[in-house]
Amino acid sequence: MIPTKLVDAELADWAVKQRRHFHMYPELSGQEFATAAYVKEKLAEFGIPIDSRFSAPNVVGYIKGTEGKKTIALRADMDALPIQEEGDKPYLSTVPGVMHGCGHDGHTAVLLAAAKWMSQNPQFIKNNIVLIFQSSEEASPSGAQQLVKEGVLDGVDAIYGIHLMSNLPLGKIGFAPGYAMASCNDFDITIEGKGGHGGQPHETIDPIYIATHLIQAFQSVVSRNLNPLHAGVISIGGMQAGHSYNVIPSEVKIKGTIRAMTYEAAELMHDKTAQLTESICSSFGAKGTYQYIEGTPPLYNHPEACEFAKQLIENTFGPDIFTVVEPRMGAEDFSYYLKEKVGAFINVGMQSEKSKYPHHHPQFDIDETAIPTAIELMLQLALNS
Repeated sequence: MIPTKLVDAELADWAVKQRRHFHMYPELSGQEFATAAYVKEKLAEFGIPIDSRFSAPNVVGYIKGTEGKKTIALRADMDALPIQEEGDKPYLSTVPGVMHGCGHDGHTAVLLAAAKWMSQNPQFIKNNIVLIFQSSEEASPSGAQQLVKEGVLDGVDAIYGIHLMSNLPLGKIGFAPGYAMASCNDFDITIEGKGGHGGQPHETIDPIYIATHLIQAFQSVVSRNLNPLHAGVISIGGMQAGHSYNVIPSEVKIKGTIRAMTYEAAELMHDKTAQLTESICSSFGAKGTYQYIEGTPPLYNHPEACEFAKQLIENTFGPDIFTVVEPRMGAEDFSYYLKEKVGAFINVGMQSEKSKYPHHHPQFDIDETAIPTAIELMLQLALNS
């Protein structure tokens, strides 16, 4: 019989030490080679085989279960952010301009600790377990997308991931059933007009004026084309044009992002913004070039995995621990896994005085008292699925 409480103080302390190591030596997306080497070293100590089929710096370990009727995947992301860390904690980043500002150091430590426990208690591991230590969650191309293409989910029945959250109270665990996080796709637009003198606009095709029409029209996609029950956002993040008071430039460049809560909404917003770019620019005699930069799809938590996880959380931690989290327009590349397989992405609360700063803030930190809960959750998901 699987014990109801698996994580003791010794394992929790070990995990905190690993987390602080990762925090002190952060690596950016796609550059996590030292982190990967450290993870491999620990897995080797635990006697857990590493699957060499997958591209570095990703690390994928495999534990064969006593029954092997199911295969459950668990994922942790390893990359840090290009932020100069602020504060005076003893485990401050040693890498200038790079810090773990989102909790990935904690996720990696949690999954390593779960692996350590499973290696020491093989009699309880009936399912096959795939341990995914993933590169490049914070960047595009996505590490999850790459691993899915390489077949990391082949033979997997369900996949689970966690995220330590500074905006969820310490002690709470929750998720949004169904569509939980938005897609994130970007676009670059170039409007080619005809430049000229600011005092003689009739001799020009003014790309700045055309850009104002285009930006306004994009908002009509959300208000007049998108189903009001399907959340979506189109935001312009940059526009470059001209350098003089009295010169109308010949070209304008626009950068923006599209966020959508469903696959259908993401496709519609892509199609409409591309159509509007071509039609509005041509109607003014200009040329509009639209480049779509595909990012992550919406994150969809599967109903059957959500029901299982909710019951498991209540049985393991108590009936008052689970909370329904509102969907949010942030993006997460765990969505690539959930697009292929049943599973859920679960938030572990850590909001406290120590973790009062938001993710991606220079003073962001993890409340490490949440780490034992995260390890316990990972283990219970692996053992009871």
